[in-house]
Amino acid sequence: MTLIVPADPLRPRRPDEHFAPEAAAARGVGVPVVLVDHDCLARGDASGLPDVEDGVYRGWMLRSEHYPPLAGLRTSAPQYRQAHELPGWYDILAPVTPESVWTVGFSRADFDRARLAPGPGPAVLRDYTKSMKHYWHEAAYIPDLALADPAWAVADRFVQLRDGDLTGGFVLRRFEDFAAPELRTWWVDGVCRIVGPHPDLPADTVVPQPDLTAIGPLIEKLGLPFVTVDVVHRTDGVWRVVELGDGQVSDRPAAVSPAAMIGMLFSRRG
Repeated sequence: MTLIVPADPLRPRRPDEHFAPEAAAARGVGVPVVLVDHDCLARGDASGLPDVEDGVYRGWMLRSEHYPPLAGLRTSAPQYRQAHELPGWYDILAPVTPESVWTVGFSRADFDRARLAPGPGPAVLRDYTKSMKHYWHEAAYIPDLALADPAWAVADRFVQLRDGDLTGGFVLRRFEDFAAPELRTWWVDGVCRIVGPHPDLPADTVVPQPDLTAIGPLIEKLGLPFVTVDVVHRTDGVWRVVELGDGQVSDRPAAVSPAAMIGMLFSRRG
């Protein structure tokens, strides 16, 4: 078993500061740690990676086409894309997540065709991997899909802000009323192993126990080795999936200890 983390750009023999606690926790229980140059990976160059056995990457986000095609990684390149990009997981999770439609590319014509599909009403805009929720009224929330020019103004601003990080195409998700807090759940081989606050929330956020009865079998059906699932309580009391992501590039909240993360990943599975 091997943990792979980015090296510090200025001190390449040391782990990146953000992932150093997890590297230390892994070494503390005898898990080998391999350091990689994230800039090389982000360019699609995995030539510096050694062969690994049951390797798990914990690092900065990578575009799907740059995920290293190493046979020894627990998560394969196709599995990474499936988890990392919404079209890969949406069909299976459709019963427990907001209705969504998407485009291939970012043209106005494609956007207009997509926005008509769900019918009028509010929606949240993103691309295959990310929203701009911190620019909520400017580049994320569309009050009414029936209003062509105001809806496109949000989409156009989204494109400007995402710029070179745009991925895949537009995704329009039907707006639903959620009640805080949003939780990040961590799953290994289809089993929920950790429940904590979303990384955007304070570490001392009180975390309710989510009802994963409807969600769990669908995550298991995806057959992905390591994912995060962000869930939230809808105002009508139903737990909904906000996002699914590959666990290797999902941020660890401060409330989840490095030891808990490593223990979840490298304890005996099954």
